[in-house]
Amino acid sequence: MARRGSYAKGIAKREEILTAALDVIARNGYGRASVRELADAVGLSQAGLLHYFSSKEELFAEILRKRDEVDREVLEAADADHELSMMDGFVQVMRHNADVPGLVQLYARLSAEATEADHAARPFFTERFRIFREMSVESIREGQRDGTLRADLDPEKIASLLLAAADGLQTQWLMDPSIDMGDHIEYLLASLKPPAAE
Repeated sequence: MARRGSYAKGIAKREEILTAALDVIARNGYGRASVRELADAVGLSQAGLLHYFSSKEELFAEILRKRDEVDREVLEAADADHELSMMDGFVQVMRHNADVPGLVQLYARLSAEATEADHAARPFFTERFRIFREMSVESIREGQRDGTLRADLDPEKIASLLLAAADGLQTQWLMDPSIDMGDHIEYLLASLKPPAAE
């Protein structure tokens, strides 16, 4: 029984670390958020913090996984009365990202590093991209069925292009914060609609 209690405490401490890390990185940026600062935020030593993760890279991948979880919860809470379409949620998340530059910077850097086959964050990004594409494909097909999206679109290719646009916009925005990421994604999605009947 002690082992089960210890496991539950470990899970709770991991969640506490990830929640605190989201705040620290969003506030200070990825480049200025050291493992020491993250450890201090939850009252641990650096070694104590890394005890809960296999590596620094896994820690940062888990921070991004936690960010996705929090984003999902915020979107669901904001739209509790009716179902938010995947595409509307996509635009809202891109708008929200402008409020958390440190997390956008972490995402951009870690996604590039995760192109290495043995990088600890590679499984996270592989799964994240797969889920995004699957959800987008289904949303595009639904839009094609109800006539709100052009019937001649290839859903798989459009899903990959939406992901590429989002990631590319985030990189551009980090260089030029005057870019409105949500507005650009909204414009791209509008271009997928059939022309208005005259």
